[in-house]
Amino acid sequence: MSDLAAQREHCIEVTRKGPPARTKNPFFGVGPITDMVLDDAEGRKNTFAFNRWLENTYRKLDDKGNDIGPFTTSEIGRSMHRGYPADAILLDMMHHIHRYFGFPKANQIAVGLGGGHSGFTVAIMHLMNPNLDGQKLFVDTPKPESDDAKAGGFFRQSWGTQILELQRFAENGHEDKVVFADREGTIPSADELEAMNITLFVGVGHETTGATTYTEKEVSSLLTWLERDPDNRHAMIDATSMLGAMPWSQDVVEAFMSKCCLFTPFQKAIGGISGYFLASFTPAAMQLIEDNQKNPAWAIARQLKLVVPKDAKKPLTGEKTVGLGPFYDPETNKMTGGVINTFSSLAFAETTYGLLRVENMFGPVSVMNQRSAANRQCINDWLAGQTLLEPGVDAADKRGAAVTLLRVNDPDITDADIHNRIILRSKQLLGYEGLTHPNGWHEAGLDAARYVNAFPGTPGDYRAWIGGIRDSDDIVALLENISYAYNRAKIVVLEEILAEAGTAFEVEASGEANARKDDPNRAYRILVADLVGLKFDADGKPDPSEVKAHVEAQGGTFTLGGWDGADLPAGQHFFYLPDLSTQEELTAACCDGQYDAVIAAATFFPENATFPEGGVRIGAGTGNMACTSWGGGDGSGGAAPLMNTPSFNSRATAQMVMKSLLKVMPDLDVAEMHDRVVKGDFDTGKHLRDYPTEKLEGKRMGVIGYGNIGREVAKLAKAFGMSVAVYARERHKDWIESEGFIYAASPEEAAAGADVLSPHTGLGAKGADGTFANAGLVGASVLNALNDGAVLVNYDRGEVVDAEALGDALASGKVRYAAIDADLFVAEDGSLFGPMVPYRPLIEKFADRLELLPHAAADTEHTSRVEGAKQAVDQILSAIRYRKVINVKGDVPEGYTSGGAQTVPGVGAVSGENIEKAAEDTNALKNLRDASETLAAIWGAIEATRDPVKRAELIARHGKDLTLAANMLQRECDTFGLNGRYDG
Repeated sequence: MSDLAAQREHCIEVTRKGPPARTKNPFFGVGPITDMVLDDAEGRKNTFAFNRWLENTYRKLDDKGNDIGPFTTSEIGRSMHRGYPADAILLDMMHHIHRYFGFPKANQIAVGLGGGHSGFTVAIMHLMNPNLDGQKLFVDTPKPESDDAKAGGFFRQSWGTQILELQRFAENGHEDKVVFADREGTIPSADELEAMNITLFVGVGHETTGATTYTEKEVSSLLTWLERDPDNRHAMIDATSMLGAMPWSQDVVEAFMSKCCLFTPFQKAIGGISGYFLASFTPAAMQLIEDNQKNPAWAIARQLKLVVPKDAKKPLTGEKTVGLGPFYDPETNKMTGGVINTFSSLAFAETTYGLLRVENMFGPVSVMNQRSAANRQCINDWLAGQTLLEPGVDAADKRGAAVTLLRVNDPDITDADIHNRIILRSKQLLGYEGLTHPNGWHEAGLDAARYVNAFPGTPGDYRAWIGGIRDSDDIVALLENISYAYNRAKIVVLEEILAEAGTAFEVEASGEANARKDDPNRAYRILVADLVGLKFDADGKPDPSEVKAHVEAQGGTFTLGGWDGADLPAGQHFFYLPDLSTQEELTAACCDGQYDAVIAAATFFPENATFPEGGVRIGAGTGNMACTSWGGGDGSGGAAPLMNTPSFNSRATAQMVMKSLLKVMPDLDVAEMHDRVVKGDFDTGKHLRDYPTEKLEGKRMGVIGYGNIGREVAKLAKAFGMSVAVYARERHKDWIESEGFIYAASPEEAAAGADVLSPHTGLGAKGADGTFANAGLVGASVLNALNDGAVLVNYDRGEVVDAEALGDALASGKVRYAAIDADLFVAEDGSLFGPMVPYRPLIEKFADRLELLPHAAADTEHTSRVEGAKQAVDQILSAIRYRKVINVKGDVPEGYTSGGAQTVPGVGAVSGENIEKAAEDTNALKNLRDASETLAAIWGAIEATRDPVKRAELIARHGKDLTLAANMLQRECDTFGLNGRYDG
C-alpha cells in the first residue's frame, strides 16, 4: 500500500502545475476535414457562412435567365432532391471532390448511400467474380478467425468475412481464390504478387483502425505490379484515412490516385453530415465491371448497383452498362446517371462548402498531405522526449499520417485490470465527464480529446485522428493532455484501491489564483492623499465615510490623519491626508518610507516619493504620479505597479463638456428673453423672429482622442445629432467607424470643417527634456482647420492646447468661444503656477468669449470620486494581497500578474469581464441570444428575398419582432457595457 501511496504522490507532483493548454477542437474520433472549427461559436458562425455561401452560389433564374434571388438553406432543405438546384449541387460536389483530391480525369467516381462498408461492398461485388477464370485476390488483412485476426474483433474481420462468404455461397466460388496477409496492412512486393498469380489486390487493413499506413516503398511496389499488366490487374483500396494524408512523394501520390480504385465514406474522409460513399474506378476497372455483369456470380442489390440497363423497358433481360450508372464523368463534368437513392441536397452542398473552405484555409491537397506527414513527425519527436507514452506502431514509416495509436508504458502498473481502469478514467477526464475522487472532489473534464478509443485487439490505449486539418501545436496539446489525464486518472484509481483498505485523502489544493500572497505578519501602510468624498458632513467638512466603510468591509482600517510611527497590527492600514499640497509637505510625508502604497487623485508627487507596494490614481491618466517606485508617470520600468481607475469620471467630464457647449450652442440668448418675459416686454408672435439660432443637429464636432472621456463626449454629441470625427491611432479605426463616428487620421483631419473641437488625449509620455508628448497638440494648424466661428472646449489637460495659437484664433474669429478647464495652484509666496497660467492673459482681450475653470469638470462630482476611490482601494488590496494588478499603467512588474482592465460598464473598452457578467445573468444571456438569433434570422431572410412583394410580406410579418429584438439587444448591451472597442 505504501508503494501505491508513493505512486499517487508522484502523479500529484507531475501534475502540480495543472492541466496543459486545451486542444482547439476536442473531437479526435473521426477524420472529416470540413468540420474543423475552434469552438461552438466558430461552428455557429460557420453555419451562417455556409448559409450565405449557399445563397450566393445557387440562384433562382426566371424564364429569361435573369437572376431573381437566391435559394436559401430552408428552401433547399425542404426535400429538394431532383431538378435544379439539386442536380447542380450534386454535380458541384462530385466535381470538387474529384478536383481537390487529385483524381485523374480518366477515372470516374460512383456515389452511393452508406459508409465505408457500403463502398467496399459495391467495389468488391462488382470487381470480384468467381465466374471469371484466373481471378485471384490478395487481401492485406489476416484471414478471418485465424489467430492473428481474432484479436481484431468483428469489425476488423468483417472485410475478409464478406469476401469469403461471397466466394463460399457463389456457384463457382472457392476460398482458395483468396490469399490473406500474415498481418494488417501488408503489401507484398510486385514479384511476390505476380508469383501468387494475384489479379485483384484488396487494401482494407491500413490506417483507420490500426493507425498504420503504407510506406512509399510498398506503394511503389504495388504500382509496379499494376503497371506490368494494367488491363488485367486491379487494386481496390479503402481510402477513408488516405485522402489528404498520403505521406509519400508527389509523383507517387499522383500515380496511386491514377492507377488504384479507391472507396471511402464522405463523413470520415471529407466531412459533413452526408451518409454517402464514393468509389473511383480506373478505365480498366470500369470495363471489368461491365464485363462481369455479362456473366455475374451473384445478384447485386438495386441501391448498390453500378450497371444500368441500356433499354429502360428491359431491366431484367436487357444489356447493362456502367455508362448510365451513378457515376461522375470528369471528362465531360457530368453525372452519367442519377444517384440511386434520394440524397440530401443540403448535405451535399455542405460537403462542397467544406472542401472549398479547407482549400481556402490551407491550399491544395498536396499541402494537406504535407501537413499530415508533419503531424506524424511531430508525434514521433514528442514521444522521443518522454517515457510514459509510446507509439502503438513500432515502425516509424508505417505509422499513420491521419491516425495515431498510442499506448501507455507505466512499469508501476502491471495488473491489466488496473491499467484498463486508469485508461477508462483518463478518457472521462479528457472528455467532459471529469473525475470524482473517493473523497467526493470532482475534477472537471478537460474537454480536450473526445472519442480517443483504440479498437479492440490493436496494440494501443488511445487512437486519434491527427490529419492535416490540425495544426502541429494542437497535436502537442493532445499528447500533453493525454499524459496529464493518465496521471490524474491514476491518482483516482489508486485512491479507490487505497480507500478499500481504509485510507482517505484530503482534497487537493485547487490552484493558487485566490491564494493570499501578502505577509500575514506585516502591517502595510497606504496613504490616501486626496479627498475621497466631496459632499459635506454635518460639520461642513468633506465626508470620506463611504470609502472608510468600504475599506473596513474589505478587512482594512481607515485612519483620519497620517501614520505617527507607532507599531501597527498586521494587515492593511489606510491613512487619510487629503490636504497635502506643497512639495515640502509631500517630501516630508512620502520620501522616507513612511508608506508602502498610495491612492491619489490630483496631487503631484515628487519623484523621490517611495511607495514600494504600488500606487493608484483615481481617474484616467497618471501624469501626476511621477514616482520612481514605478518608473515615473508612465509606469514603465519600476519595481512597483502603477494603476489608475479609468472611466469613473469620464461621463462626468463629458457631461461638463456638453454643459459648456450648450451655453453657446444653440446660441439662443435665454437670459435676455427671460428678462423681457419678466418685464412683460415680449410678444411671441412678433419678437421670436428676432432670435434666430441653429440646432446642434447637423453640426460637426472634432474629438481628438478615443479614450474613455473622448468616446463619451463623442457619444453625447452623436446623441444630439452631430456628426463626429475622431482622431486616434489607426488601430482604433475599425472600432471608431463601428460606432458610427468618422475616423480622422490626424488632429487636423478631425478639426477640418468642424464647428466644435474637444481634445481628450491626456498629456502623454514625458520626454527627456521634461515636456509631455501631447503638449501643444492643438496648435495653429489644427485651429485653422476649423470652420469660422467654431467653439473649442478643452476639458482635458491645459497643456494640450497652445494658448498663444488660441489667442490668435480668437482674434481672427476662427474660434468664437473657448472653454478651458486646467489646474491652477498658488505658491507660498502668492504666485500662480500650473497649466492654466498661459490662458489667463487672454481674458483681457476676450473676457466675454473665454471661460476658465480650475480643473473642476470631473473633480467636483462626488459619486465618481467615491466610486473611483473604492475601486482604487480594491486595486491596492489586490496588488498587495494577491500580486494581481488591475488597470496597470505601463509595465506589470516582476512578481505580479495582470488582472486586466476594469471600467464602468459602457465606458471605455469592452472587456472579457463585461461579457462574463452578462453571461452570469441568466435572463440577460437568454435575452441576448434570443434577440441576436431573431435579428440574424429576419435580416438574413430579408437580404435573401429580392422580390419586393415577398420582402414586404416578410417585413409585415416580422417587422415588430425585429424591432423589439433590436431594442432588447441594445438595452442589454448598454446595461453590460458591450458597446465600443474590445480589449480583452
